[in-house]
Amino acid sequence: MTLLFLAVGGAFGAVSRYLVPCWVQELFGGRFPWGTFAVNISGSFVLGVLFAVAMEREVLSPDVRLPLMVGFLGSYTTFSTLMLESWTLVEEGDLTHMLFNLVGSVVIGMIAVVAGLAVGRLLPT
Repeated sequence: MTLLFLAVGGAFGAVSRYLVPCWVQELFGGRFPWGTFAVNISGSFVLGVLFAVAMEREVLSPDVRLPLMVGFLGSYTTFSTLMLESWTLVEEGDLTHMLFNLVGSVVIGMIAVVAGLAVGRLLPT
C-alpha cells in the first residue's frame, strides 16, 4: 500500500510539474524559464514547510509524509531536495560540503547536460 500511495503522490507531482510551468510561463512570457524557476522555488518552500512539520515537529506520520515529500515533491522538483540537503549541511556546520553540493550540482550538472546533448545528437535517427 505504501508504494501505491507513493506512486499516486508522484503522479500528482508529475502533472503539477507540467501544468504549473505552462501556466507561469504563459503569465510572464519571455525567454527566461519562469515556469521552471517557479516550480523550483515553490517546491523548495513546500519541502521546507513539510520537513519542519513532518520531521522536526513529528506532526505528519510516515504514511502521509512519504507520498507528499518523496512522491509529490520528488516528482514536482528535485531542486527542492538539493536545497534542503544543502541547508542541512549548513546547519551541521559543513560549509565545504554545502558549497560542493551546490556548485558541483550546477557546474557538473551543466557539463552532464552538454555531454548528454552531444551523445544524443550523435545517435542515429
